[in-house]
Amino acid sequence: MAQLWGGRFTKETDQMVYDFNASITFDQRLFEEDIEGSIAHVTMMAKQGVLTQEEKESIIAGLNSIKTDVESGALEISTKFEDIHSFVEANLIDRIGDAGKKMHTGRSRNDQVALDMRLYTRKQVVIVDDLLRGLLEVILKTMEENLDTYMPGFTHLQKAQPTTLAHHYGAYFEMFKRDRLRMKDILVRMNQCPLGAGAMAGTTYPLDRAYTAELMHFDGPTLNSMDSVADRDYLIEFLAALSTIMMHLSRFCEEIIIWNTNEYQFVELDDAYSTGSSIMPQKKNPDIAELVRGKTGRVYGALVSMLTTMKGLPLAYNKDMQEDKQVSFDAFDTVKDCLTLFTGMLSTMKFRKDKMAVSAMNGFTNATDAADYLVNKGVPFRDAHGIIGRLVLYCIDKNTSIDALSLAELKEISPVFEEDIYDAVSLETCVEKRLTIGAPGKDAMKQVIAINREYLNI
Repeated sequence: MAQLWGGRFTKETDQMVYDFNASITFDQRLFEEDIEGSIAHVTMMAKQGVLTQEEKESIIAGLNSIKTDVESGALEISTKFEDIHSFVEANLIDRIGDAGKKMHTGRSRNDQVALDMRLYTRKQVVIVDDLLRGLLEVILKTMEENLDTYMPGFTHLQKAQPTTLAHHYGAYFEMFKRDRLRMKDILVRMNQCPLGAGAMAGTTYPLDRAYTAELMHFDGPTLNSMDSVADRDYLIEFLAALSTIMMHLSRFCEEIIIWNTNEYQFVELDDAYSTGSSIMPQKKNPDIAELVRGKTGRVYGALVSMLTTMKGLPLAYNKDMQEDKQVSFDAFDTVKDCLTLFTGMLSTMKFRKDKMAVSAMNGFTNATDAADYLVNKGVPFRDAHGIIGRLVLYCIDKNTSIDALSLAELKEISPVFEEDIYDAVSLETCVEKRLTIGAPGKDAMKQVIAINREYLNI
């Protein structure tokens, strides 16, 4: 159990303590970032004259050879090392000798791990943003193809007013667009380089922290060495944004699950994204949608775990912070998998437009338009509201709909009704006359789709 800090101690660490303290089983994921940060560090140290050019070149060559061997499988990351940092450093020393012992000059594991996690998280933010963009492209395509696909809109899970599938999908476009904005915001705030902060108070070596930051495409160095090693705000922000993404996915999944029921039959899921039952041969279950909905709690848990870990920590670094990795890595993986599978499910899903249109006509979704019709005939809105309420009760009693009533029946409720009522409460009219920006009318939707296409640059 070779340790980077063993000189202070006179006996070996208890094996159980060592295992409990070690992080290599999970922080080996930071392997590429650890090498990237080390290369930047020694490049800067050579520029500052702390290392010779020959030492720099030897170290970088050694690091690249380790990277190549790990990627090819020739070198396995071993759990006999405490963490990924000690694995890389020990292998470097084995390969290049004493020059490898100089790599850690002017650096602490505290700022090293802070850098590695920040580099890794930055990459994950970009990956999630790309996946969100792919999902938005699928949503936009569905919007473009379904401007005339009528369906009921709901409030309180009760039919409210008719809308279109394009309009319904457009609501989710806005949600996931906001999620992408969060990715952009997170990148702005997290893109400062902590390397050079040392254990917590910097170092006496003449580091050029701005140069190191530039080499790794940061906007600049962090400005307080204590905060540099103690900060996990960027990670909490990202987990909060991932939780919001999962909430949006879960809401969408819930609707797809409802639409997929025998009672609704609005959609048919592709066989590749469904499963059957071990006992009921007729079943075709929306398991992917249900699993995405279920995994939302898992990502929420990662956020709460990180907030709880950080809430009582004094400055600066504390070992508690090692707990940031496992829950975060799991959340990253979960969200990426969910976005990928959900996008695939959405892109292959078929719509039962006939069922949607019939459902939109049932449930009195045109009641508001019938009231507006009376208002346009001079009836005060509150009176019109009462008239249509009585009309709905009459229809319920007769098991029929407003548009199916005869004009004579309508006039019994109110003499104001004329033949033009049927056009006024038709599904097409109820949707198409709503033309304010953001509404489901075709012209309004075309405006929004053009804005969305420009946003995605397609």
